[in-house]
Amino acid sequence: MTLSDEYKRQFEWRSWGTIFDALPELGGRTVLDLGCGLGDQAAALASRGARVIGVDSDEALLAVARSAKIPNAEFRAGDFRELSGICTAVDGIWCSFAAAYTPDLSPTLMHWRQYIKPGGWIALTEIDELFGHEPLDDETRAVLTRFVSDALRANRYDFRMGGKLTAHLEHAGFTISNVLTLPDLELSFDGPAAPKVLRAWQLRLQRMKRLQEFCGPAFERVCSNLLGALAHPEHRAIAKVYTVIAFA
Repeated sequence: MTLSDEYKRQFEWRSWGTIFDALPELGGRTVLDLGCGLGDQAAALASRGARVIGVDSDEALLAVARSAKIPNAEFRAGDFRELSGICTAVDGIWCSFAAAYTPDLSPTLMHWRQYIKPGGWIALTEIDELFGHEPLDDETRAVLTRFVSDALRANRYDFRMGGKLTAHLEHAGFTISNVLTLPDLELSFDGPAAPKVLRAWQLRLQRMKRLQEFCGPAFERVCSNLLGALAHPEHRAIAKVYTVIAFA
């Protein structure tokens, strides 16, 4: 299964409809989709009347997005953190599950804000505590906690970004309009994971080469314990998915 196949399957597990309904009017507006991936969210935004410009650095995912020939959507290659030369002023910015790759997010948000028209908006969606699933044994929990801290220290990824979005946006000069805590059938749910969801987690962990390197020989045991927690009849999620909508 390719990465684009995995992303396509994940779309149905997110609460996108709830988020789209909370956005300002999209009809006739130009929206940047930063970290657009294969363009499924761009398609949903365009279906609601927006003109969408998707930006991503992954050429394979962009090829999938372009092949879909989505009306009123175009896709451009580039680093979503740097908008110079990519676009001019837009009415809104949409960025889902990409902000965590920029742990020091506030300066990037300040840069993005320059490209939003007066009265325009931004919507960020991000996970908080990706590995926050119980019941885990103490050793696995400790290893994952150290890995999360190591990623943040190295400025690679912030696994707790979801809970920090509001503070970053306010620091960058945005006015918060709405904060949503969303159910997610893959990332934030209680009870045992559905078989398709459990398989998606297996594939995600297999892709996490840095986690494998960090854990060393303990990698298989850590994965087994985390997957066991997700499949447990009394599984509960500490992880939360947040969307924060703000105005420039």
